[in-house]
Amino acid sequence: MSNSNESRGDANLSTAPGHRIAMILLGIAVTPVLLSSSSLGNQLNNADLIKVLCIGSVILGVLASITISVGEKARLPTYGIVKYPFGEKGAIAINVLLAISLFGWIAVTANMFGHSVADLLAQHGLAVPVPVVVAIGCVIFVASTAFGFDVLGRVAQFAVPVIALMLIYIVHVATKGQSPVVSSLSSMPMGVAVSSVVGTIIVLVATLPDFGSFTHDRKHAVGGALLAFLIAYPLLYWAGATPSVLTGKSSLLAAMAIFGATLPAALLIIFATVTANAGNMFQGTLVTSTLITRVPKWQITIALGVLAVIVGSMNIMSWFIPFLLFLGIATPPVAGIYIADFAMYRRHGYDAAVLAREPQVKYMTFVAWIIGSLTGFATVRGMFTLTSIPSLDSILVACIGYMVLSRLGASRGTMKSAGH
Repeated sequence: MSNSNESRGDANLSTAPGHRIAMILLGIAVTPVLLSSSSLGNQLNNADLIKVLCIGSVILGVLASITISVGEKARLPTYGIVKYPFGEKGAIAINVLLAISLFGWIAVTANMFGHSVADLLAQHGLAVPVPVVVAIGCVIFVASTAFGFDVLGRVAQFAVPVIALMLIYIVHVATKGQSPVVSSLSSMPMGVAVSSVVGTIIVLVATLPDFGSFTHDRKHAVGGALLAFLIAYPLLYWAGATPSVLTGKSSLLAAMAIFGATLPAALLIIFATVTANAGNMFQGTLVTSTLITRVPKWQITIALGVLAVIVGSMNIMSWFIPFLLFLGIATPPVAGIYIADFAMYRRHGYDAAVLAREPQVKYMTFVAWIIGSLTGFATVRGMFTLTSIPSLDSILVACIGYMVLSRLGASRGTMKSAGH
């Protein structure tokens, strides 16, 4: 039986069609894609890049279809779903992890916005301190989020087509312009390259129930996921990487400087950070509201914006990105676990009454999560290889681990689950 009382954070919120969900997801994805695609592009030729993107997008499309479908069935965001496999109190630890990860990306994206705008203004003789620009950016991010999912969708519907047009222009300039002949690209193993494509956006894929809970139905949920990750994402990644493929430069701005087109590249980054942080704020508000239950969501959004101004104004990129990559290995196993839990116990829905009957903390689930995370860390460091994609390794190991351990726990009477 499905839980109707907890299914939405806002009871009056209408559902959305698949294409609108896809727009929002792409808006969130643009910033990490622009950060990672250039570094991938300068290490692969165009043929290998296309091959890598095809493999990576198929993996993401399959995973995204599953995770968003869980959210559509449950009518719960990610934080509500993880209560079932981890226990009501155990889920708090996972929600803290998700909240830190999401806030980290909010702060990094705010920092990126501040530096991009300040640099652009400086080129035109206007010296504006970065913290001031970060503060202005955070006001925009909060305004795009505080009024709910519908406004977030409208922002994405306007911004994503503009971003697409900018990318088309940038690719046109890069392919038609003159650049020094790149003698040889530093090579990257195929598995590492696919891992980069998948890993760039795997945390968003793991938290897709946040958006699946707002879709019209399963058809729209899967359609939105496939449109975003199987079709649009590889095109977005290819467009972001192409200038670096042609120039050998490791950043979009550096590549476009060769063609004398830094202005459109800078504008693209600014638009991308606005859409990305609107989505990050939306998800961050959802998960933080589970930890601070007495504060209205709009106040949480404003608080996140104020914190983002403070942290985003600091010189955080050098030490924060590695920390976020660390979280990027620890988060995907959560998806593996709730997918397994859904397949084994929740196909008929999520009944809130079950939570009161089950253990508040399910320790065997945490064992599966730790094993999955450690597998991801080990494969990242090259200790051993499974699929050659660390985030996928951690999802599969956590999924299988949960299936085995939950069955063992149920047979011993230590982990009761719906259907037992």
